[in-house]
Amino acid sequence: MAKIPLGCEPVVGSLTASKKREYRLTNRLQEGKRPLYAIAFNFIDSRYFDVFATVGGNRITIYRCKEGGLVSILQAYVDEDKEESFYTLCWTCKLDGSPLLVAGGMNGVIRVIAINYENVYKSFVGHGDSVNEIRTQPLKPSLIASASKDESVRLWNIETGICVLIFAGAGGHRNEVLSVDFHPSDIYRIASCGMDNTVKIWSMKDFWPHVEKSFTWTDLPSKFPTKYVQFPVFIASVHSNYVDCNRWLGDFVLSKSVDNEIVLWEPKTKEQSPGEGTVDILQKYPVPDCDIWFIKFSCDFHYNSAAIGNREGKIFVWELQSSPPVLIARLSHVHSKSPIRQTAMSFDGSTILGCSEEGMIWRWDAVQ
Repeated sequence: MAKIPLGCEPVVGSLTASKKREYRLTNRLQEGKRPLYAIAFNFIDSRYFDVFATVGGNRITIYRCKEGGLVSILQAYVDEDKEESFYTLCWTCKLDGSPLLVAGGMNGVIRVIAINYENVYKSFVGHGDSVNEIRTQPLKPSLIASASKDESVRLWNIETGICVLIFAGAGGHRNEVLSVDFHPSDIYRIASCGMDNTVKIWSMKDFWPHVEKSFTWTDLPSKFPTKYVQFPVFIASVHSNYVDCNRWLGDFVLSKSVDNEIVLWEPKTKEQSPGEGTVDILQKYPVPDCDIWFIKFSCDFHYNSAAIGNREGKIFVWELQSSPPVLIARLSHVHSKSPIRQTAMSFDGSTILGCSEEGMIWRWDAVQ
């Protein structure tokens, strides 16, 4: 278990907004009565940078951001299971470049939607409980990772429908896994976190021939010899409570717990003894009234800034490339009172979306 060295005090950001970039509310939409748990822009394809999607209940809805704060609905998918409640979504694409949207939630079934055909392209069954987050491998978008209440992370190949690897077992998470993320440049690394208060870093390096095999597999997906990755290369106890969102920032990790802050830290692994090492906590980004679990932050494409909501309906926008941390803006509206479960920042960070517990979508745009 990674230890935090003494004498390395993290730099804590000030909650006084710098007003480096001012945002104004340009739209709000009531999508329905059900909570919206996830919202995301499509960063996979430059043709669709202005397209975003939401999930709530058994419905996935796709929108386009237009000039002047306008939002148009493009399509909606309603799952055949009326009891389904989607918690997460991510964008990816087929090998020919056509867009796909992947969603999962309470039932543990992962749906892959072909946007151009408006139908279910594939369904993945394997998790023994609900799916809390799905992420796309940026260097190989055919690979997605899913984090589940069943204490595992699974790696899937969307082209072949194969569950390639399961990250669980002796060294795995001991409670719900709430978040997972692929390293932006090291194709082998992923980070996961959850209700056991830990962040675990896993390596696929030894299993990579197995991952490549999944692309050429021609037999039934169920016959593929899925392998278990039982031991992470690093375990960090940065937080003392549930960790519900983690993202790589280069080789550093941003992780957020229910203790009202996002923490930026550096994992320092020991090559000789996997799983051990030290954590260097670099910066802390306070987020007041963010003490309920399942609130996730988002970043723009280049990770210049991050936006996170709280249980009071406010959104905090932090600059990520400065020390000490700079609060760019604090976004609030008199009618935004319910928890903002997730935000979505546009490619350049000029538009920020928030989806709320009461089924609202809030759109904020930078003042030019």
